[in-house]
Amino acid sequence: MTDKQPLEDRVNNRSQRPESAAFREFIAANWAEPDGALPPQMEAAPYAATRREVLSTRFPGERLVIPAGELVVRSNDTDYRFRPHSAFAHLTGLGTDEEPDAVLVLEPTETGHDATLYFRPAAAKDTEEFFADSRYGELWVGVRPTLEEMSARTGLPTAHSDELADAISKDAGQVQIRLASQADSAVTALVQKARSEVGAHAEGVDAPFAEALSELRLVKDEWEIRQMRDAVNATHRGFDALIRQIPRSTEHWRGERVLEGAFEANAREDGNGLGYDTIAAAGNHANTLHWIRNDGQVRPGELVLVDAGVEVDSLYTADITRTIPVDGTFTDAQKKVYQAVLDACEACLAKAAEIGPDGERVHFREIHAAAMEVLAHRLDEWGLLPVSAEESLKPEGQYHRRWMVHGTSHHLGLDVHDCAQARREMYLDAKLEPGMCFTIEPALYFREDDLAVPEELRGIGVRIEDDILVTESGVERLSEDIPRTIPAVEAWVQGLLQ
Repeated sequence: MTDKQPLEDRVNNRSQRPESAAFREFIAANWAEPDGALPPQMEAAPYAATRREVLSTRFPGERLVIPAGELVVRSNDTDYRFRPHSAFAHLTGLGTDEEPDAVLVLEPTETGHDATLYFRPAAAKDTEEFFADSRYGELWVGVRPTLEEMSARTGLPTAHSDELADAISKDAGQVQIRLASQADSAVTALVQKARSEVGAHAEGVDAPFAEALSELRLVKDEWEIRQMRDAVNATHRGFDALIRQIPRSTEHWRGERVLEGAFEANAREDGNGLGYDTIAAAGNHANTLHWIRNDGQVRPGELVLVDAGVEVDSLYTADITRTIPVDGTFTDAQKKVYQAVLDACEACLAKAAEIGPDGERVHFREIHAAAMEVLAHRLDEWGLLPVSAEESLKPEGQYHRRWMVHGTSHHLGLDVHDCAQARREMYLDAKLEPGMCFTIEPALYFREDDLAVPEELRGIGVRIEDDILVTESGVERLSEDIPRTIPAVEAWVQGLLQ
């Protein structure tokens, strides 16, 4: 027998939604009216307004389109949990899962830009969307805000998303349109249609806009710094929860996932969730830089490298790595490697804190160089380099990078690798400024199959990562309270395992 049922019907085979007119009339009636009170404005709203003003000065006379993003199918009829595009969150102040399909449009005026937030507001209870739409209906996903409520919270004028197409295409032949691309395919299609209808060339238009959106986040304001502190503190609590589960992890055939799960549970309770996939890498797995499978055993006597961060409701995330002795005590070989990495951390922090007599700060790239200086000399002392440390540190050498192939620092904020589309001169080659947040994360990785190192070091991987804030007087290690020295880590683990 040939199946003639259309695909669009077959995907809804399990639906048993009532279709009768009587049902529709009944479900639309007898709902309490909302009290009409508008919510208070978000704490982030005035800061977001200032960011929009700065962005406006970069693109006078141009229409700027910043989508929140769309729901993405995970499998069949289930979606991934929604998380708005970071540029949208930065410019509106909205966080958590707000607001799928929303779009911020900055319309040029003679004096700057007028901003409008287009989104899909709450549907009336007598509509089919209210009871039947599993993606947007109130009975399915909860109460949605009205236009007035969203405006009160964000301080932005709002409009129904049905009006977005006209807002984008209006006078498209007379105004340049710039789009935060790769956020929403439907909005991208609208912008492309508007451009094509007037013969506008999009090449080279959106890339500078992406750069500007990234560079706008390089220096955090006071509200953002508070969010970073909250994220670090929540991450500390997550590490505590993880360590308490070490005994159970050693008894489980996938002990790494026991640790991963403990941290993630805390992240969901304490914040919006994870800032990125947790690395819980025991033993030799620590030498795989992005080990997120987390399906290995956790064995006494070994180390477990945990790279994890809580994303708070505002979507700002911490990024912390601690390398933890499973039974609470480092072996001599582990101490040797750990101390070398810790010394590199301290050298990075000292470099970042330098301020010249004229107030001049160091370049961001100098932090990485400080870590390499320490690690290259330590590897030389251990007899692992085929040349001297000085020769290895030259651009044509770099032998020490066999054991640390990644960079030492990256900016941090709404994205774990924040501001990634900024120009090189604004990122690696830029001088530090107060308000910048970044990581310091040197490491040494000695794989089990690495015959270039002594047997006692094989299988040991150590990374230590802290979150740093540049201040007027130097730098502050935001993660200072998360233990990091050998005695402090041992006391931390032993204390939580009692």
